Amino acid sequence: MPDIIKLLPESVANQIAAGEVIQRPASVIKELVENAIDAGGKTIKIIIKDSGRTLIQVIDNGTGMSGTDARMAFERHATSKIRKADDLFAIRSMGFRGEALASIAAIAEVTIQTRRIEDEIGEEITLRATEVISQENVACVQGTSISVKNLFFNVPARRKFLKSESYEFRLIISEIHRVALSFPEVEFKLQHNGTEVFQLTPCNHKQRIVQLFGKNINQQLIDIKTNTTLVKINGFIGKPGNAKKNQGEQFFFVNNRFMRHPYFHKAIMNAYNRLLPADSIPSYFIWLEVDPGNIDVNIHPTKTEIKFEDEQAIWQILNATTKEALGKFNVAPSIDFNTEPAIEIPVLTKDTQFRMPSVNINPDFNPFDIEDEKSKNKQASVDYFKRSNLSNWEALYSGFENENAIQPEIKTEKLFNENTDQPSLLINLIQLKGKYILSPVRSGLMIIDQKRAHERILYEKYLKILEGTIHVTQQTLFPQVIELNATDHTFLMEYIDVINQSGFDIRDFGNNSVVVNGCPAEIPDANPKELVERMLEEMHHQPPQQTGKTKEYLAGLLCKASAIPYGKTLTIDEIHDFVDNLFACGNHNFSPDGKSVISIISMEELEKKMK
Repeated sequence: MPDIIKLLPESVANQIAAGEVIQRPASVIKELVENAIDAGGKTIKIIIKDSGRTLIQVIDNGTGMSGTDARMAFERHATSKIRKADDLFAIRSMGFRGEALASIAAIAEVTIQTRRIEDEIGEEITLRATEVISQENVACVQGTSISVKNLFFNVPARRKFLKSESYEFRLIISEIHRVALSFPEVEFKLQHNGTEVFQLTPCNHKQRIVQLFGKNINQQLIDIKTNTTLVKINGFIGKPGNAKKNQGEQFFFVNNRFMRHPYFHKAIMNAYNRLLPADSIPSYFIWLEVDPGNIDVNIHPTKTEIKFEDEQAIWQILNATTKEALGKFNVAPSIDFNTEPAIEIPVLTKDTQFRMPSVNINPDFNPFDIEDEKSKNKQASVDYFKRSNLSNWEALYSGFENENAIQPEIKTEKLFNENTDQPSLLINLIQLKGKYILSPVRSGLMIIDQKRAHERILYEKYLKILEGTIHVTQQTLFPQVIELNATDHTFLMEYIDVINQSGFDIRDFGNNSVVVNGCPAEIPDANPKELVERMLEEMHHQPPQQTGKTKEYLAGLLCKASAIPYGKTLTIDEIHDFVDNLFACGNHNFSPDGKSVISIISMEELEKKMK
């Protein structure tokens, strides 16, 4: 029987490696921008077409490369960052494996132009599926420009599974957000299909956050800072009142490298315990600085997962620092964490020795020799308090002697329809805690969740509007301009035509902003800015790609954004309209996302509770 194990051809091996490092256009941009930063680039321009399918070009003004280095950079595991294994535990650069350029060149057409400051002429190299097509001298500016064309042209299966252009563009923006937040001193420019998306000027961390996420976030940030021997923590957390249902503004960085860390995320969430609803997530932008020898960044091809040696101790420090910041904001008990420049944090190891605590005891002490005067005084004050409050307790019930005479008479004309549990128009309905509507029915007590009920009512109304051709818009007296970040602006523009079909009048205003000229007439006294922000929050919470039906998705989006919030007090007429409109719906038992709208507590259950 012949041997069956063979070495893979280099082209196939390169494509497999590319599958680990380069998953989509955003991966290419991440690797190229990180290389530009490692090269000392202070201005980085990113040009993309068709969300990276057709073209990705990254231009920097860094140190550049010689012709030999430029050619070697496309070989697998060729790197200038490490020389020996020990270097892996002292990494300060963004890249180090030497896989990125080789992986990109394996699945695209790549052209690089580069020149060092000491060279009079630069070098241009063109590759296609790893094969070098040409290499020649060229006149170019100092720095490096890399163009990646026709991504996945030789791996059609990978190209086919790329998602919509808007979705891929949002992922690109997310990658740029991460690296731009890591290096606020670097200028970034992004151009998509010939249109400038943003230009980020050099600044500090807080200013960079505002540049990326809009001016409104400036008032929502709380500073956090601490300095220990294990870790230095700097950054910002969001105020609890501005927490959202979706993830998207949560960032951890260690030594300026973005990372995902669910364990540290729990440290932040734990600090917000009882300050947020269960489904809300606060914003945070946190930079950690640790000794590179105490972390391992080489456990994942994309280098976004990092292992810490003192993970539990850092968790405690991060949690305490967040609580301290919230305490200063007067939303949580304050922790006094202000000390000298660095706190010595004891870390337990297997060699740690424990000593039994010592207690000083006076063997001659007799507790019966001296009567404690303070104890006598305390007892006297308690007795006086009891005597002085007797009259207060008696006065508490004064005025209730004729209780029956002052009780209002409640008239109920008809409690339920004879054959169903559907309430009648004549029922006396009760609103409870601004959240529930209560009504007696034939089988017991009916409870209606008012927000979910309103969502169901609006959902069916919006669905009819979207499926038809008629919509009514209430024009605003003064058009309102709303500034958005690039991700939210892309979200909104993708579905703007269908959103406007439902009664909105929203138009692009340039520079990642929109102008709202009108809202659906079905939403009286609407706040345009609040409505748009709530719509975007729901879009992030449930991205459009998770549903195949655009009109149903948008109807659900609009009903959630415009439904009345919990805590709103309703008039008697509004309560009756709620019940009438709810039971006129095709499916009044469930909200659009499948949650119960109505619950009935039977008489048997009520009687059991009264035993």
